[in-house]
Amino acid sequence: MAKKFVISIALIVLFLFVSSMNVMATSPSTPSEKDKCPVCGMQVKPYPNWVAEIVMKDGTRFFFDGPKDMFKFYFNVKKYAPGRSQSEIEAVYVTEYYSTKMVDAKGQDVYFIVGSDVKGPMGMEIVPVKGKEHAETFMKDHNGKKMLRFDEVTMKDIPMGMKGMKGMKGMKMKGM
Repeated sequence: MAKKFVISIALIVLFLFVSSMNVMATSPSTPSEKDKCPVCGMQVKPYPNWVAEIVMKDGTRFFFDGPKDMFKFYFNVKKYAPGRSQSEIEAVYVTEYYSTKMVDAKGQDVYFIVGSDVKGPMGMEIVPVKGKEHAETFMKDHNGKKMLRFDEVTMKDIPMGMKGMKGMKGMKMKGM
């Protein structure tokens, strides 16, 4: 009887430990000084208001200097992370425009504004806004062209090049 009790307790502790590991693996993280965007090669940490993150099922994290590059990676994982696939993605996070807090990019209440006058670290950007009312206000205030949910964004919606970047006319970054 005592042996069954000890085994039961051990299994419960193991279950709780594994469960907490899964929660930790799917929470947003903060990039280090060493983290670079796998799409353009820029350091990510200097742009905390634009950080986006993809977490793979094995716990590997990819950080981006903005949602634009995160979407480029998402739609073409094999190009930017050879040997990986989109099916390995566990979670996607973006920094919400108004709160500057990381949010689940696939959340029901997160909208991506395309074509606004707000520029990110590399020019034109897809801007994540939480809440339909806030997104509609952002659209009006910043001349947004489209308001999309994560699963509605396509490669055609992603700004290409570095439009809006002073002194960068005609330049292309790695992977563009």
